[in-house]
Amino acid sequence: MPDLRARPATTVYTAGEPTLIVVPTYNEKSNIIELVQQFFMFVANVHLLIVDDNSPDGTAGVVETLTTQYPSLSILRRVGERGLGRAYTAGILYGLQNGFQIIGTMDADLSHDPAYLPRHLALIEKHDVVIGSRYIRDGGTINWQIRRILLSWLANKYAAKLLDIPAHDLTSGFRLYRRGVLESIDLQEVKSNGYSFLVELLYRAHRAGADIAESPIVFYDRTLGASKLRTHEIYLGAFKLLHLRLSRNALQGP
Repeated sequence: MPDLRARPATTVYTAGEPTLIVVPTYNEKSNIIELVQQFFMFVANVHLLIVDDNSPDGTAGVVETLTTQYPSLSILRRVGERGLGRAYTAGILYGLQNGFQIIGTMDADLSHDPAYLPRHLALIEKHDVVIGSRYIRDGGTINWQIRRILLSWLANKYAAKLLDIPAHDLTSGFRLYRRGVLESIDLQEVKSNGYSFLVELLYRAHRAGADIAESPIVFYDRTLGASKLRTHEIYLGAFKLLHLRLSRNALQGP
């Protein structure tokens, strides 16, 4: 059995291609400083974009103060209707518009350990999409109740079977994409929001012919701040995926 408490042994990875990691935030002031510090401990020549949904706790302001210390750190402030999918879309479009060849995503609450980034970045050199997966060998979850783990695992099995996607952790937001894959997808056609956005984006990437790889991660539930995920979103996402599978446009591809 893997030691789920151990961080991956790694050295700093220096990106050879223009690389951007997108991190959506909403009220993550208590986590954002540590995330930024740890991020730049493990990667070099990689840009970090914080996409903030007008957090009332002042998350964006904290990030702005950090940009003087970290030149590769940027902040994108969003106003209007919030949503994880919309924040991801805004960050990905920013990356495409600014010439990045590798664009990734990860969570702001330290549930995604930046120590895994070197492993993922090395893997994306040979694949189109890399997913940090909880549900393959050496992956796992810490600080979740068994019921929640089982619900997440079943939701991922359901989505993978329904959409015929060759992956185990479709709802993981710890990912990397090559530019060509994202350019093959009309992001405006991705209608899902929340975590079902991640599944739909992967589905469209798979239908566009993307080669998908998974790398094991241990997911740590947040210790500071409040989770944005609600149980009803899981069930709503399941219905959205069923609609996606039956949609004529989806079946024809983007």
